[in-house]
Amino acid sequence: MGSLAGADVVARATLARVASRPPLVCWFEDCRRDAVPLVGGKCASLGELINAGVRVPPGFALTTEGYRRFMADSGIARELRALLAGADAQDLAALESISERIRGLVEAQPFAVEIEDLVAECYRKLSLRACTPAVPVAVRSSATAEDLAGASFAGQQDTYLWVRGVDEVLHHMRRCISSLYTARAIAYRANKGFDDDGLAISVGVQKMANAYTAGVMFTIHPANGDRSVIVIDSNFGFGESVVSGEVTPDHFVVNKVTLDIIERVVSQKQLCVTVDPKTQTAQAMEIPFERQKVQSLIDDEITELAWMGKRIEKHYGQPMDIEWAVDKDLPAGGNIFILQARPETVWSAKTQTGRGTAGGSAMDYILSGMLAGKRVG
Repeated sequence: MGSLAGADVVARATLARVASRPPLVCWFEDCRRDAVPLVGGKCASLGELINAGVRVPPGFALTTEGYRRFMADSGIARELRALLAGADAQDLAALESISERIRGLVEAQPFAVEIEDLVAECYRKLSLRACTPAVPVAVRSSATAEDLAGASFAGQQDTYLWVRGVDEVLHHMRRCISSLYTARAIAYRANKGFDDDGLAISVGVQKMANAYTAGVMFTIHPANGDRSVIVIDSNFGFGESVVSGEVTPDHFVVNKVTLDIIERVVSQKQLCVTVDPKTQTAQAMEIPFERQKVQSLIDDEITELAWMGKRIEKHYGQPMDIEWAVDKDLPAGGNIFILQARPETVWSAKTQTGRGTAGGSAMDYILSGMLAGKRVG
């Protein structure tokens, strides 16, 4: 009896340890902003937005626990340390060579069967939720060190668009993990004094919005720090053409209180990133000439975006940098989605100057317009 009781205690202890371990994968809606150590800044923010009632495409994340399991199973840690030990942050050519070798090592490693099964099941459920077989997804890196005080890692790891099928999802997850070791990322960490041993990353898998138009939105003017306005930049197709600076986007400035459009610049947009129907991959394509000077967002969409931006800023209590898309597969009124939101890091840390001081609030802007005899809404 004693041996049986002892075995029972051991079994219960083992089950308790397993139950207390962080998950290898988790859904965005199960995350909050304090989940950065588990799912990185990007995925934690998406979970926070979903739970705040913001319209966000659904998805799931390979957690930092999943990343650590993958790296432990690969057995390449010693080889990686040896390669990084000889890295000179100032020698870019040597860093590129080291990066290529490390990325090749990482991407050649298989996931454990347990992780593959979990990812496959989440992808199947995501396809069911989207009512789309092999639903197209964006596979996005979500680093735990994104937007730390004094250093911003945002944008240093990779994002892959319009990925379909579980094998491709797993492949691009490995590519996201390996992007921790781009030459740029290695040099940045070395210059900032960050230790690679404490490195961790999560990978988000998010349903693609089949964007007719997409872009970025700031709830503070990125050029002068004016908090009374919302600034929206847009182009046809996916937002990568705007984020990367490949095109001069359409530019709109919206009064934060009245939601009036107070500035409008429609640019000639020659390129957009969209899905190639033949290859089912995201490609940069030329915009037909007759559409190049057409406004990429209608006024009602600009107003709704600005309203969503106000809600997000209020929830976080600070100015925000937001990526968004208008899904052409869904009807108006429910087709604008927030793809990412993070705190604005430039003007938020500064004392407001110039216009930001003289008209620091939206109400100041309205009053100054009335005194000047201008129509403000």
